[in-house]
Amino acid sequence: MTKQSGIGDNLYIAGVDLSGDVGSLSRIGGGPSTLDVTAIDKAGYERLGGLRDGSIEFVAFFNKATGQEHLTLRTLPTTDQIVSYWRGATLGGQAASLNGKQINYDPSRNEDGSLTFKVEAQADGFGLEWGTSLTAGKRTDSAATNGTGVDLTASTTFGLQAYLHVFAFAGTSVTVKLQHSNDNGGGDPYADITGGAFTAVTVAPASQRIANTTNPIKQWIRVVTTGTFSNAVFAVVVTKNAQAVAF
Repeated sequence: MTKQSGIGDNLYIAGVDLSGDVGSLSRIGGGPSTLDVTAIDKAGYERLGGLRDGSIEFVAFFNKATGQEHLTLRTLPTTDQIVSYWRGATLGGQAASLNGKQINYDPSRNEDGSLTFKVEAQADGFGLEWGTSLTAGKRTDSAATNGTGVDLTASTTFGLQAYLHVFAFAGTSVTVKLQHSNDNGGGDPYADITGGAFTAVTVAPASQRIANTTNPIKQWIRVVTTGTFSNAVFAVVVTKNAQAVAF
C-alpha cells in the first residue's frame, strides 16, 4: 500500500453529506482512557486501560442551504448522532465512525472576512471505531441490489459493528443488510449475517449503528438492499472484531 493524502475525503453526519462544507478535521481520535495506578515503589508510571472514548472535530464553512452544514448543525441536537469520516470514496477503503453527541457549534469571523464554525462530536457509549467501507462513498440503488464483495482478509469469531447513512430515499422502504462468504460467492454462496441487517428505512436522512459481537464473520462481506423503492442513496462502513469486545 502506497502512502496517501487526504484528498477526496468525505464527512457524513446522521445521513447528511457535509463533505463540501468541511474545510479540515483537527481530530479523529479514540481508544481507552488511561488510569494511573502507579505505586510509590515504582520509578515509572503504571497505567490500566479505562473506558473507551472518541471524538471527531472539524471546521465547517457557513452554508445555510437546505441539506448543508448550518441547518444540520445549528440545532445542537441532544440525541445521539452517527458521524463518519471516509478516507477517500473507494470500496474497501478506511473510515472512522462514532455514535455520539454534538457538543458545540462555535463561529469565528476572522479578519480576512471568513466565517467558519468549530464542531466537536464526542462518543457516547461505544468509542471511535475504524472500519472498512462497504460502499464507494455514497452508493445509489434504484431497486433491490447485491453489492460487490469486499475482502476483509480473514474470518473472525468475534462479530462486527456497522454504520449506515441514508442520504436520500424514494419509495415504501429499503432494508440494508450485510452478507458474507468465505470466497466471494465462488464455492460458498453469500448468506445473511446474523444480526447484520439494519432497521428498514422509510425516510431520509437517516443513520444507524448495529453490533453483533458473538457470531462468526466470514472473510468476504457485501451490502445487499431489499424492499420497495426507486431511489436509495446510502453509505455503509463495517468494523470486524479481531478479538472479543464488550460494550
